[in-house]
Parts: sequence; C-alpha cells; structure tokens
Amino acid sequence: MRVLITGAGGQLGLDLVRCCEVAGDEVTPATHSELDVADRDAVHGCVSTVRPDVVINCAAWTAVDACESDPGRALALNGLAVRWLAESCDRAAAQLVQISTDYVFDGSLDRPYHEWDMTMPESVYGTSKMAGEREALELGASATVVRTSWLCSQHGANMVRTIMRLADQHTELAFVDDQIGHPTFTQDLSHMIRRLAVDRRSGVHHVTNQTATSWYGFARDVVAAMGKSPDMVRPITTAELQPARPAKRPANSVLDNAVLRMSGLPMLRDFHEPLRETVHALASGGR
Repeated sequence: MRVLITGAGGQLGLDLVRCCEVAGDEVTPATHSELDVADRDAVHGCVSTVRPDVVINCAAWTAVDACESDPGRALALNGLAVRWLAESCDRAAAQLVQISTDYVFDGSLDRPYHEWDMTMPESVYGTSKMAGEREALELGASATVVRTSWLCSQHGANMVRTIMRLADQHTELAFVDDQIGHPTFTQDLSHMIRRLAVDRRSGVHHVTNQTATSWYGFARDVVAAMGKSPDMVRPITTAELQPARPAKRPANSVLDNAVLRMSGLPMLRDFHEPLRETVHALASGGR
C-alpha cells in the first residue's frame, strides 16, 4: 500500500509512519516544512506525484487557545486545507483518512458521544475541525474520519511529558476534575487508523483507548507510574484555573467507539497499559 502521511512530524504522524513502515507499506512522510496543506497547488502536486492509495491527514493547527484569536487561520489550516486534500484524492482515486477531535462536541451530554450525535463545537478550533470533517466526507465512501481525544505519546509536547516534568519540579500539582475523556496513545491509535485505511472503511469512527478519567485522575496515574505518591495531585475545577483559558474545553470528551464495536473491530487497550509504557520510556530516555 502506498501511503502519504501529512503532518508527519507530529506525535501521531511519527507513530503512523513507523506503523506503516513496519507493516511493509511504501510510505511518503510529509512534514509541515515539506508540504503546506493550505497550499492547494502544493497539495495537488504532491498527491499527483506520489499517487498514493491512501492519504492520512495528520496536519492541523492544534493550538486550541491561539485559534480563538485567529479564526481565519484555523479554518484555512483545519478546514479548507482538507478540501484541497479531498480534491486531490478524488483525482488520484485515493482514500482520505481525516483525523478529527472530541472538540467538535460541546461536552454537555451526560453519556459518551457516539458517531451519530450532533456536532456542536464551542471553540474556534472545534469549529475548524468540524469544517474539515465536512470537507472530507464530501468524498463519500472514499473518506474516513477518525475522531480521537487527549492524544499522548513518547514524542513532542503532550500531557504525559508535562505532568512528569511538573512532578519532578514541584511537591504539589493541581489538575481539573470536571473535564473527563479518554486518554489516547498514538502507538495504539496508529494501528487502528492503518486498519481502517487498509479496509477502506468509510464514514466517522471514534477511536480512543478505553476507560474514561478526568485530568486530575490522569495526572494521579502518571505520577503513580513514576513511582511517586499520587496524593501530590489535588483536584480543582475549571473555573479555578488561573489564568483562564480563551478556548472553552468540553466538560465531557468521552467518545463511545460505537462503530468499531458494532463492526466487530477490536477496541484499543485500557489507557493505563500504554501510559505505563510511555512513562517508562520517557523516564529511561530522559525528558
């Protein structure tokens, strides 16, 4: 399988490249410096040259708070850019896999969100990612949208690395306990994304590691995996965060992986397993 991966320098992109290479795919990784997905001519030129069977779009502007002050840029990078990818995939008869987010929901439901729930983003970032979903799905059966949440990995800046650094520097940490979701580890997520691509499964799929927690609970689990006392972490509310963040976070980010379950596909592992692996790797390799 010939695979073009955009945003290949990010934490998900790096693990996807590795996953596809190990599986024997012919992989073309394109980092932001190598391909600006907001440049229509560049996108069409890249896809027409590579002639991939699958394009996996990990490219996105994910600075959630910064998006609030520059909605035009957010829509260009997370929304319109997907139109250029969809156009080029249509011409190349390639499958498009678009990576999306829990931020397309407002977080007000009292149950996990399934794939057919109405999207109601309350941030610029969420709105721009919803636009990207719509652009991708215009391809019909040639498009797959993968919604995921709370990404973590051994690469780049993410909450595991941040919590470990803070736990080494402070005797007490404070994390919100009124935002819940599924921490998802890219080493697991990448394998399911590739499987969906190989099967050319269309439509929206929620893909997360299993077991919901709050950021407070997650921080306690990270600290415990470091061999420290989880009691060093105390709970606070979102309203207590100082300074307040510009973008509203969904209180409920729990995604029900209903389509995977109904299709007989395996769920990803409980997040505690890859969390322990990630903490061990980061502790061994330095931060």
